[in-house]
Amino acid sequence: MTEHTITEHPREKKRAATGPVKTHDQLRKDKLAHRINSYLAVKITGAVGTMWCAYLFALLALLSLPEVLSSGSLKDLVAWIAQTFLQLVLLSIIIVGQNISQVAADKRAEETFEDVSMSLDKAREIQAHLIDQDKELERILAMVKSLETQLNTRMETGK
Repeated sequence: MTEHTITEHPREKKRAATGPVKTHDQLRKDKLAHRINSYLAVKITGAVGTMWCAYLFALLALLSLPEVLSSGSLKDLVAWIAQTFLQLVLLSIIIVGQNISQVAADKRAEETFEDVSMSLDKAREIQAHLIDQDKELERILAMVKSLETQLNTRMETGK
């Protein structure tokens, strides 16, 4: 048997140092303008993506409802519902949902990273165990060969 050596994959150290990829890691950081835009986008999305903002938008939209109702036009009412109420309120609610999904995705990435790290540790344990077994098999094989040689010698000499 040939001795087995455990080699570390080049990605292991990098991955252990960086951890799982998360949503925040995807922000562009290469240029000042990108950093400013990313910062503003995250802050604005954080502010607009709350249920409190959805309530505020609903209130804002409802302020114009009496005027639409007083016009008596079904067309104006449908336009108000579609273009004012739904767009304002659903915008925030959709962002809230996306924020929840983002947190869940980051949590899944973290859990997957930890699971893979655990599996890698277990694989290393198994490799070490197999190396120990190989050594023991080598020792037993050497003993069997020695006994075979002794047996052949005795058979040849008649003892």
